[in-house]
Formats: sequence, C-alpha cells, structure tokens
Amino acid sequence: MDHTFLLEPGRWSIEGHWLERYGVPMSVKGMTLVAWSRDNWFTMATKLIFPGSDRSEISLQYKGRLDNGERQYSFLLQHNLLGKIEGEGWIGIDTIMQHYWVMGDRQRRSGYETIHRISKDTYYLSSAMMTGHVLTDTLEANLERQST
Repeated sequence: MDHTFLLEPGRWSIEGHWLERYGVPMSVKGMTLVAWSRDNWFTMATKLIFPGSDRSEISLQYKGRLDNGERQYSFLLQHNLLGKIEGEGWIGIDTIMQHYWVMGDRQRRSGYETIHRISKDTYYLSSAMMTGHVLTDTLEANLERQST
C-alpha cells in the first residue's frame, strides 16, 4: 500500500470549506497528528477551527487497529461535540474510506468520508454527516503533510 496518510506517523495541515444545511460555506483550517504503536494501534488527533466565524472548534481523538497487510480497520473516536463515535475504514488503492456512527444517539447521526491520495504528501478529504437520512453538513479540504 502506497498511502502515507494514516498508515505512517505524521503531521498534516487541513484547509478547506465546511457547509451546513441551509448555511453558507465557511473556511475551515486545522491539523491532524497520526501516531502508531508497535502493536498495530494508531491514534489520530484532529483539531478544526473556523476563521472569521463564531462556530465552535471541533476536536477529534481517534484510536484504531490495523494489522499489517490488512485493508480494513475499526476505530473509536471521541468528538468534543458529539461524544463517542464508532467506525470502520477501508484502505483502497487510491482512497481511504471511513464510515462512522454516533453511539447511543437518538438522532441516528452517522457520517462517511473519503480521503483520496493526490500525491504522497497531499490528499483530498470529502466528508458528510447525516441525521437519519438527511444530509446535515459537509467538509471539503486539502490535507498536506508537514515536514518534521
């Protein structure tokens, strides 16, 4: 697998746009840190901010496991606004796909994201959140690997 995002430790900047239902697109910026332990567990910490907006920042703490040579993984996520989230991911040839759902949520919120490789240092993220069967917000952003 030639992916560098998620499969290798690193620091990634995020820059793009967030769109909420009935809203106007707003700028979003952030950072993701990826780390791996020796026993095939990864952690990922992401923080998103919305410059020029009064929207609250979003912080996410992932923990997941991906065995060597496997293409599927599961993860747990702590979201500062939504709480506990569970999900699964698939490693494709050029894209990493993730599906997740908010645990114990009466609104049945879930989401899906694709992280498409442009180059070893650049990915394009497209993400959507749903409440039941209704699309509620989306994120489109470039991910750029930062040199260490």
